[in-house]
Amino acid sequence: MDMRETRRQTIDEVELMLANARLRDELEPYRDESIESSINRMSLQAENEYLASMLAWERAPALPISDWFSPPLHLLPPDALGDSQLSHRLKKTIQKLYSKNIVLRCTDHLCDRELYTIIYRDILPCCEKKVDVPGKALEWMCVEDTETWLRFYATPVERRRYQEEFDCELPPSETPKHSRQLPGN
Repeated sequence: MDMRETRRQTIDEVELMLANARLRDELEPYRDESIESSINRMSLQAENEYLASMLAWERAPALPISDWFSPPLHLLPPDALGDSQLSHRLKKTIQKLYSKNIVLRCTDHLCDRELYTIIYRDILPCCEKKVDVPGKALEWMCVEDTETWLRFYATPVERRRYQEEFDCELPPSETPKHSRQLPGN
């Protein structure tokens, strides 16, 4: 290793340390024990990324998801649409949600109308922190009960653990009826 490489590494480390100190100062008003317990074994670069994401979270506004869009995203009520209209609007809406890093999970047990209804009724009016951190998404699980999750989405290991923990009969494992290729999945 030559002298220039050693010097560059030293400068990089000093820059990381200065950034770390700045991030810790900015996080001070929000500080609790969760910060310290989370970063004990991280590299300085990873710690800085983690602290920056925490700071972004703390500063982010909580808004209805519909207001994350400009203009706000408003959908027609599900019963105002025919099946083909609804399917088309559903696809466009899912793409719009994904453009704001909102990823839908566990949707294959739902028909298009049921999924559209969840977006209309539950997702768009829900207040969430709008955080713009690269590589991070808001994941919306479209499963409202444990039985549905166990039936359609739980792995054999998850099913076994659930059965052992709660000492109960499990619903039969099934393949969901509506296979979808959604963005982010």
